Amino acid sequence: MTTPSNLNRRSFLRLALAASAASAALPTFQILAQSKTGKGTSQPVKIGYLPITDATPLLVAHANGLYEAEGLTAEKPTLFRSWAQIVEAFVAGQVNVVHLLSPVTVWLRYGKKFPAKIVAWNHTNGSALTSLKDVQSVSDFAGKTVAIPFWYSIHNMVLQKLLNDAGLKIDTRSTGTVPSDSVRLTILPPSDMVAALANRSIAGYIVAEPFNAAAETLGIGKVLRFTGDVWRDHACCVVLMREEDLATNPEWSQRVVNAVVKAQQWCSPHREETAKLLSKQGEHRYTPHTLAALERVLTDRDVDQYVKSGAIRHPDWHEPRIGFQPFPYPSYTEELVLSLRQTKVEGDNAFLSSLDPAFAAGDLVDDRFVRTALEQIGGPSAFKLDPSLVRKEEIVIG
Repeated sequence: MTTPSNLNRRSFLRLALAASAASAALPTFQILAQSKTGKGTSQPVKIGYLPITDATPLLVAHANGLYEAEGLTAEKPTLFRSWAQIVEAFVAGQVNVVHLLSPVTVWLRYGKKFPAKIVAWNHTNGSALTSLKDVQSVSDFAGKTVAIPFWYSIHNMVLQKLLNDAGLKIDTRSTGTVPSDSVRLTILPPSDMVAALANRSIAGYIVAEPFNAAAETLGIGKVLRFTGDVWRDHACCVVLMREEDLATNPEWSQRVVNAVVKAQQWCSPHREETAKLLSKQGEHRYTPHTLAALERVLTDRDVDQYVKSGAIRHPDWHEPRIGFQPFPYPSYTEELVLSLRQTKVEGDNAFLSSLDPAFAAGDLVDDRFVRTALEQIGGPSAFKLDPSLVRKEEIVIG
């Protein structure tokens, strides 16, 4: 019998092959830079997204006409069901602006040699570990299965840090009994996680919002820990664009980033409006989520309740359930590479051992456009960021 885990492994392998083939067929960066074949601002913005709050700025920019305000033409954003699907569409050129799990960008550029770069963060925090109600601590996952959205994800990285801290081993097998001292990790599309928790085929999942809020509002699960309470103000999804567009069409690229940054600036003081815009009751029906679940993420956070339950261990951090700021800190990318080396994943991750974190911070990320966009709206202070745009990463498990 073919299990969901086997299907996901096969999907991951197909994706890896597609990425390798596409990168081999593309001209080198030097040739692209010399060709100058960009279409200027007439090139349409083709957004690819998953129905999660990580996509918020891309969708808000579309709904509020911010791309058009920059002189661009934006097609209706394309919704994908899984990370494998959105990566495959991006690699194939079906979409040209996507929000992608930050660890996937490392795998895509250095593991599969695909020429794409991070141009901005899409948000901060915005994810959580959700469990069945009878799970009282991470230790209670022993001998059980927990779902993750992708091997290369902040979710997998943070979960493994929590499991290691609890003295539990990682089991990535697709069959057999889960050892009593281990936790089985399985990949599920975010849209399948709530149902899997409801039928108790998994004991928990770690994923982006609003799937954690959905489990709460439906009464089938609870937030066991917020990821932003483990890795302070971490990025989960980032804005990824093709290196070809950045090299041959910099004006278009700048205008895209301008729109995304302005959308983030709009979101924080307009959280109720943002929830309505994203919901299935909204005009564009960007997501299938209820307004109640989205409002729980964007507008409501009972800190005392979560401190009491242990979902928040660091109330002094004052972390929003999801935050919005676009600057891609180099310190984060460096820590991302270091932490990925310590994270168990399926497939060949040998490329990580020789990947220098400082090099990746400068090579994977192109922050020219976001720096310009920030200056246009008043500088880093527009997002209450330190003017130096330098920070130190804080990761605290307990």
